[in-house]
Amino acid sequence: MKKILIVDDDPYILRSFSQVLSKRGFEVEISENGEQALEKLKQSFFDLALIDVCLPDMLGTDLLEKAKHELEKTVKIMLTGHPSVETSDKASVEGADTYIVKPIKMDELLSVINFFLKSKTS
Repeated sequence: MKKILIVDDDPYILRSFSQVLSKRGFEVEISENGEQALEKLKQSFFDLALIDVCLPDMLGTDLLEKAKHELEKTVKIMLTGHPSVETSDKASVEGADTYIVKPIKMDELLSVINFFLKSKTS
């Protein structure tokens, strides 16, 4: 069973993404901020992480930088409701596999997740 970490301060996103991904057979953990996510990353390996760019305690790109070692073999998907070239570039530099603009349709998100998880195991 693939393990996914969702890092977002929006309770709706945490709840809805978690429910859909769990129903699809993924083991899901959630974090409401970067510090919580760092703790979870130190305790467990995740196959994939969905990380919001704007977290209450740090930027998602800073989380990528701080957890570079823990996230080394994890697929990293950045999510943002406020896209910018600067943020996209920083996410790429910090090792993000892709950058998705919210709102995203659930079928599109599942397609991206499945694509990256399949390409990781190939």
